[in-house]
Order: sequence, then structure tokens, then C-alpha cells
Amino acid sequence: MSAPRLLISIIIMVSASSSSCMGGKQMTQNYSTIFAEGNISQPVLMDINAVLCCPPIALRNLIIITWEIILRGQPSCTKAYKKETNETKETNCTVERITWVSRPDQNSDLQIRPVDTTHDGYYRGIVVTPDGNFHRGYHLQVLVTPEVNLFQSRNITAVCKAVTGKPAAQISWIPEGSILATKQEYWGNGTVTVKSTCPWEGHKSTVTCHVSHLTGNKSLSVKLNSGLRTSGSPALSLLIILYVKLSLFVVILVTTGFVFFQRINHVRKVL
Repeated sequence: MSAPRLLISIIIMVSASSSSCMGGKQMTQNYSTIFAEGNISQPVLMDINAVLCCPPIALRNLIIITWEIILRGQPSCTKAYKKETNETKETNCTVERITWVSRPDQNSDLQIRPVDTTHDGYYRGIVVTPDGNFHRGYHLQVLVTPEVNLFQSRNITAVCKAVTGKPAAQISWIPEGSILATKQEYWGNGTVTVKSTCPWEGHKSTVTCHVSHLTGNKSLSVKLNSGLRTSGSPALSLLIILYVKLSLFVVILVTTGFVFFQRINHVRKVL
């Protein structure tokens, strides 16, 4: 199985499971997978509810649990719980969506409800016990499914757009041919819009745009409007008609004026 298909399969499992985080196996209403201790690179779909699990340590052995949260463009946030005094403390934590799953003395896992592009970053849970310290880190990558659309432009080209995806989507064409241009537009929330333009000349009447993305692939087809090759756009045709009519009117006006002035000159000569 290829890497993109494997990742898509993981994302499908993420969206389909429902349970709680137990025994080192993270399972949430929208999100599930198995983690070992250490650092994990984790893709997560935007707008789901995600739970990040601590190392599977029994609460009776817990002394202190600390979550370190490092988000892009923000100061490091720390959420801590001390069992002896049943005290919680937060430092530089301003994101309201990132909270404990429940009371830290009952569940030390962290939840994000729901995930947004601003939650990209590194999360590490550190558990202090009489037997030593244990940690689990997550490199969280938020994925955004792009909106795909395909249309024909006025200059006999096909235009395919993958709007606000994260990461940037890849666009290919069927049948394969020369691509006029592929442009990427970056937005402040980390998403990217990809626009690809393909000439229609030399192709059949139908072309297909194939968009590849970590969240899934999508293909759209469009059939060339045969009238587009000869008559151009409706606006252009209207302008041509108006131009012809105006030209005829000017010719008639000039001819009539010329005849009128000729008659006046003839009458003056007779008098």
C-alpha cells in the first residue's frame, strides 16, 4: 500500500471510532489510533474532536502531570496538575478549545474541541511518578480538505482550482498535455489555493481535472462548449453586433448629410 493511501486509511479510522482513551490506546468520538511512548507525527482532520493521551500510567502512581503546548506564533503554554495538593496551574494558555478531558485527578489526557488550523504545533505530556518520568509528544498537523471546482474560461482553456487546502493539493489533467500555468495562493491560516490552467487546443471535447490530497482524491470533468470556438463569449458577440450596427448608422448618417448638402448647393447655384 502506498504512503498516501495508508495515510488516508488512518484518517478514515480517525473519523470512524468512538470510545475513550484507555491502556495506551487513544480512542475518541471522532479519532482513534495506537501510540507508543516518544514523539509521534500525527495528521488530524480539521473540525473533529481530538484527544491526546498521556503515557498509560495508573493515577494512583501519579505525582505531577504536565502538558507543554507549543503552537506556531504563540508563547509556550503549560498546563500542570499536582496530585498531592489537587492543584492545577496554567501558564500562557490562551486557547480556550484546548482543555483537560475532565478533572485531571480523573483523566490526565488533553482534548481539542474541535481542531482548527491554529492548533498546528507540538504537544507533550510529561508524567512524574515514583518510578521516574514518562513522556509522550505529538507533532500535530491539521489537514484541511480543499474545495475543488472546474470550469471553462473565455479564452478556450480549462481552469481547475483546489481552494484552501492544507497542505497544498496537486493537480493533474486527463488527457495529459501542456499546462499553461499552475499558481499557488497562500492564506493567513496556513491553507493554500492551487489553480491550474490547461489549454483546450489539441484535446478532445472533454477534459478531466484530478486533484490529489492527503485527505482524499477527487476528479471532475467538463465538456467544451462547441460554440465557444467560433462565436466566443456572449458578451463579445453582443459587442460585435453593436459595433456593426453603429458603423451602419454612421455610414447612413454621413451619406444622408452629403446628399442634403449637395441639394442645398444645387439650389443656391440655380438662384
